[in-house]
Amino acid sequence: MSVLVDGLRKRFGDKIALDGFDLRVRPGTVCGLLGPNGAGKTTSVRILSTLLRADGGRAEVAGFDVATHPMEVRRRIGLVGQHAAVDEVLSGRQNLELFGRLYHLGAAKARVRAAELLDRFGLADTGNKAVRHYSGGMRRRLDLAAGMILAPDVLFLDEPTTGLDPRGRNEVWDAVRSLAGDGATVLLTTQYLDEADQLVDQIAVIDAGRVIAGGSPAELKSRLGGDRIEVVVHDVGDLGTAAELLRKVADAEPERDLDRRRLSAPVRDRVAALTETVRALDAAGVPVEDIALRRPTLDEVFLTLTDGKVSA
Repeated sequence: MSVLVDGLRKRFGDKIALDGFDLRVRPGTVCGLLGPNGAGKTTSVRILSTLLRADGGRAEVAGFDVATHPMEVRRRIGLVGQHAAVDEVLSGRQNLELFGRLYHLGAAKARVRAAELLDRFGLADTGNKAVRHYSGGMRRRLDLAAGMILAPDVLFLDEPTTGLDPRGRNEVWDAVRSLAGDGATVLLTTQYLDEADQLVDQIAVIDAGRVIAGGSPAELKSRLGGDRIEVVVHDVGDLGTAAELLRKVADAEPERDLDRRRLSAPVRDRVAALTETVRALDAAGVPVEDIALRRPTLDEVFLTLTDGKVSA
């Protein structure tokens, strides 16, 4: 395991930040930490990156104990915080060369590594431009490049796309996918559930300082009952008839939304259920505005698991 955590505990005064936190992250995968405000996400990352000592439990990163071998851990990790740590006056190339020198690469090796990373993160054409002229997405990609100076085994990303527009987010997503594709293990916290759905191989949902659910996005969604069929009728007076027809193919009583003239019910054989419902509605002369199959979203999973608490 690239990250191995057993029973981490951390208290700040009267506040319990971590209360038996457990985690397993396989090499070369992207793991997302999701949870409401105060769940313990940032505290766990700070402990795993050796910036904070736990009060109890144990954790290993890249095969080394974070408490007893912190320097070995630091040599094998990268950390990218919520805010870009690059100098706006310097160019992208100068920033990366500076980070290289801080990591004791030497001037020549720092120049070579900077050139490699600019090319890898799609910044080669703008490498000599001052960072103050970069877009938000470009700055974030440069920040990721700085975190990869030593080609770390494990990269920690704390909300990597906060404040970015959709284009900037997509640029960062592509960069993260590239890192994982090259074998790096990525552990990220995010407040965007669609981001987790796009990027991660596994999710750990944290609440009250411990992991309350884990698995792939698809596995977590399946906990809410799998596929659902939704029907929106043209006339609210047809809801009763449509519900009777939908009940024949559904696994449970259809849910009704009178304001939206919508019915929703779980189904097992999604294609057969959709086909049969369309035929039945047409035969009964019930006009519909929309009919579709839908799978639970990660937002619904998160709200269900955390009782509707807000993520951050």
